[in-house]
Amino acid sequence: MIIDTHAHYDDEQFDEDRESLLAKMKNAGIGIIVNAGSTISSWEKIRKLTKEYPFIYGAVGVHPDEAGTLNEEQMARMSVFLDEEKIVALGEIGLDYYWDKESRDLQKKWFIRQLDLAREKNMPVIIHSREAAADTMEIMKRHAAGMKAVIHCYSYSAEMAKEYVKMGYYIGVGGVVTFKNAKKLKETVQEIPLSSIVLETDCPYLAPVPYRGKRNCSLYLSYVAEEIAKLKGISAEEVVRQTEINSRDLYNLQRAE
Repeated sequence: MIIDTHAHYDDEQFDEDRESLLAKMKNAGIGIIVNAGSTISSWEKIRKLTKEYPFIYGAVGVHPDEAGTLNEEQMARMSVFLDEEKIVALGEIGLDYYWDKESRDLQKKWFIRQLDLAREKNMPVIIHSREAAADTMEIMKRHAAGMKAVIHCYSYSAEMAKEYVKMGYYIGVGGVVTFKNAKKLKETVQEIPLSSIVLETDCPYLAPVPYRGKRNCSLYLSYVAEEIAKLKGISAEEVVRQTEINSRDLYNLQRAE
């Protein structure tokens, strides 16, 4: 089965057709979706989705663009959400120096604080990192050693990806890999083992070719699997099979669905 390790079906872009869209997943071979959190307001929506749909699991956390909304009271609330049965990770968290919506020191503070909470809970983390390669790597080495993690929507060099793989982390690959100008990501996919790759959409964002520029959804993950297969000279079926194993390991989803 295909596992979408990072989606945002709580997003308002799905408000009009969420139910009918999610009803199509099983027949399309989409077996599990992990809906990632990014704002405090998303947590309750994600919990509701996990209760309504057997195949949806959740992650809660605060994106670096929203770091200013966090305080110890909200961290305590996050801790409670993490105890929910179908909340399987903390995320997405990290650093974003592209938008710089929050100060870099504040981003680092709450990134580390959320990593600490994940360690306390023995939970995997979903890492967002944009134009913050060196600082992300430093923090992960100092504060996330031995933890399970995925570097979501990977955008750095193949050399850095290999370093993350050595640390035991997964590399999240989505629709961008199908873009003609995605040279670095294509090289990364070619140079790291398939056993370190997981599939993701980041929907409603980053739809693959031939849907680039349109709303993304998990139904399009087959295009991502096919591109990875092409880059590695293997079958798409092998990509789906191995990434399912990887995703189950990442999120501790060992039970057959």
